[in-house]
Amino acid sequence: YIPQKGEFSHLPKALMEIFGKPEFALEFDLTPERKLAVANAREVIKNLKDQGFYLQMPSENEFPI
Repeated sequence: YIPQKGEFSHLPKALMEIFGKPEFALEFDLTPERKLAVANAREVIKNLKDQGFYLQMPSENEFPI
């Protein structure tokens, strides 16, 4: 998650190197009360304010090693 569409300047360089060129996927209004499929909305909002992004990784069940 990023706070503003197309604004990738807050992402760490190492993360950008791993994922490659970013691509827009989805835009929505995020509020503390919003239900998200995996993440806690309040945690996402806090990370957006503190770090400038929120990284959601798939669970181990989705991509077993």
